[in-house]
Amino acid sequence: MTPMLTPWRARRRAWSGAWLATWGWLLLVGVVACPELLLASPEGSPVLVGLDAEFGIENSTSADAIRAGMRVAIEEINTAGGLLGGRPLRLLEKDNRSVPARGVQNIKEFAQVEDLVAVFCGKFSPVVIEELPTIHQLKIPLLDPWAAGDPIIDNGYHPSYVFRLSLRDGWAMSAMIAHAMRRGADHFGLLLPNTAWGRSGQAAARLYAETHPDVHIVSERWYNWGDKSLTESYQKLLDAGAQAILLLANEREGSLLIRNVAALPASERVPILSHFGVTGGKLAQLAGEAMRQVDFSVVQTYSFIGDPSPLAHKVVATIGRILGVNGARAIPSPVGAAHAYDLTHILALAINRAGSTDRAAIRDALEHLGRYEGLVRLYDPPFTPERHEALRPELLFMARYDPDGAIVRITDPQPILPKP
Repeated sequence: MTPMLTPWRARRRAWSGAWLATWGWLLLVGVVACPELLLASPEGSPVLVGLDAEFGIENSTSADAIRAGMRVAIEEINTAGGLLGGRPLRLLEKDNRSVPARGVQNIKEFAQVEDLVAVFCGKFSPVVIEELPTIHQLKIPLLDPWAAGDPIIDNGYHPSYVFRLSLRDGWAMSAMIAHAMRRGADHFGLLLPNTAWGRSGQAAARLYAETHPDVHIVSERWYNWGDKSLTESYQKLLDAGAQAILLLANEREGSLLIRNVAALPASERVPILSHFGVTGGKLAQLAGEAMRQVDFSVVQTYSFIGDPSPLAHKVVATIGRILGVNGARAIPSPVGAAHAYDLTHILALAINRAGSTDRAAIRDALEHLGRYEGLVRLYDPPFTPERHEALRPELLFMARYDPDGAIVRITDPQPILPKP
């Protein structure tokens, strides 16, 4: 005979059943949203890493690409047993919407989180530059997988808490100018945003011209975010004698310039060589058919396309699962994903070397790592006390957009168009 339940026991059994049902439902929802939760994961209190980036901006893909690269690396790290003897690595993220004040507040909030060891930044150099005083006041490592402003690393802080695995403006300008000169141009116009990033690019171009007497910067024009047309600025650069345009822009202004130039007579269309900021969003979709009518190229550091290594194939497959895309040609903002993947693994090496989640110890460990065979390159080592740049200028190449939006290395550039 089944014993009769007292009212209290009946209520407890009903409550327990409801509690289990609720948590079962939450677990199911979590697995559907994040299938990687089904993978084996180490136990123990998590080690946390933050991502402060420009989520939520229309037509931007940079933050999503950085997050995807980090997630691939985190999945691999946790599947291999985690960190510090079995602790999982977990990602926390905040949206700065490319607003410096938001970024600074995000850094302050991240710094209050126990066992959060470092913060990754996003694409926008002006945000990172404004964060530098807070980063160093709070002594929290900032890892940079995209933002290219020279002052981010050349920041004057000792010790510096900032480490970059990305392009820098000085390298970008050198690569863009050298490519144009191989095609016959030596008179350049600069088209720059009226921001700290633009000023960094201006300084880099001027320095290159000072050390290369055959390079002539004939004019500089500045634009503001949100400008409705860049035709007048472009025309002023042509009037000054520019044979090619050196552009610093993100996807909105980059696509605007492409459409403006495509609307001009063919004789007035000179080559545009762009920094890789434009690849942080849906440039090809925004430019549309105009992209095919303009001689437009962009500097890059890495491409999944044509990389035959097993590691590249593995990362492409995992990013495809995370982002819902198929193949290397479909990965948006590919340099962001590749840089973030390598930088996350390098951070994991530093955490284990430090033997704790102490941020100062991890900062020191980042300067004293050994050889690491990454996706983008062999790092031997990634950083040193004197060098907080993990990439090298010889990695750079110029690329174009194919009709499907894929960014492909240039192997047979066309002759430069004549000066109008």
